[in-house]
Amino acid sequence: MNDRLQSIRNAAARLKARLPGFSRRAGADGFGAPTGAPIGASMKGAAGGLLRALPWLAGLTAVAGAVALLVAHPPIHEVPRGEVSLRTNALTGGVAEARTGSLLVIPGLHDVRDLPLRDRSYHPTRFARANGEAPLQSLEGLSLGLDLTVRWTVDPARLAQLATSLPDDIEADVIAPALQGIVYRQIATHTVREIFSTQRGPIQAALEGELRRKLAADGIVLRGVDIGNVDLPAEYRQGLEGLLAEGLASEKMRYTLELKEKQVKQTELEAAADKVRRETAAEAAAREQVIAARGQEEAMKHVLPFKQRQVEQRQLEAEAERVARVRMAEGNAQARGIEADGEAKAREKLADAEAYRQTRIGKVAVDQMAAEGALLSRHPLLIQKAMADKLSDKVQVIIAPPPADGGFIGKTLLGARNERGETASEGAAQ
Repeated sequence: MNDRLQSIRNAAARLKARLPGFSRRAGADGFGAPTGAPIGASMKGAAGGLLRALPWLAGLTAVAGAVALLVAHPPIHEVPRGEVSLRTNALTGGVAEARTGSLLVIPGLHDVRDLPLRDRSYHPTRFARANGEAPLQSLEGLSLGLDLTVRWTVDPARLAQLATSLPDDIEADVIAPALQGIVYRQIATHTVREIFSTQRGPIQAALEGELRRKLAADGIVLRGVDIGNVDLPAEYRQGLEGLLAEGLASEKMRYTLELKEKQVKQTELEAAADKVRRETAAEAAAREQVIAARGQEEAMKHVLPFKQRQVEQRQLEAEAERVARVRMAEGNAQARGIEADGEAKAREKLADAEAYRQTRIGKVAVDQMAAEGALLSRHPLLIQKAMADKLSDKVQVIIAPPPADGGFIGKTLLGARNERGETASEGAAQ
């Protein structure tokens, strides 16, 4: 900001030096007149220069004032970390909310209020000490101090309403009066011993419940109330410490006497227990011997029949094993006979099947030969084709004399047929 003001001042100085009547380069008197000129003429020239420069000076002054105002009071409001900024329009009454970034604020039109989003801790000091500014009073009328910590935050659902209803100092104007009115009334209904030790938890719960209901009406959410140190008066603390010491001494003596009495009883009980243990051990040993003798007698009664039954069992097992072996041998013989009969019948059936197969094959061959003979009788050239097919993959060249009648060359190899269908060889044989 200082740099901007200095730059504005420098610009004003340069403009002032350029205006008529203010140039000091023409003369040394500071009014633009040469040295030795009349004073009246100098004053008139200076007055005329001032009149001509008044609009420029007014405009420059307005610009400098606006710039200084913007520098001193920029129209931008940065939202603090962990808070929410609420901008209220003075004309419409509308409220704009921003949790991060910045807001445009026009002076005279907008009013900005920052409210916390995170939990805040309020630590009152008025009644923290027993000899402080405003100590608390117990049921006995003794002054004492209570170290309290109140964790609070604003209600996020009512931010637009709270922007105009909550005071600037929430802790001093809202939380502190509510807390004082509740804590003084609650502490006054309990004794010092209850506050110090036995009723600390219920007192804290009562303070927290009542304060939560009271602050909720103002749009403040109570997170919790913690009770720390309880500051007692020095005289009461000394008396309490002495009373505690005497109580501890009497408790110690009582526990010592009880311990001695219990030790005596323990010794008596140990002796009686040792006596009973020995008697019980002797009786148990005698009974054990009697029971052992009776057991041996009873065992002998059961051992002999058991031995006899074992002998009978072994005889029966041997007889059963012999019968099982005989029956197994008979079964094996019968199985072998059945297998031999089955094998003979199977071979006989196989022989019948083979004979039937050979018979069928012969019949099929005879039928095939008859069919082929009839086919060859109707088509004699099939013999030549069959011979050519069979010789084609074995014989590459056949040398034979050409027939006299110009017929097929294979006639000389197969034999020519006469008019009756007989070959030449067959006719010569006849």
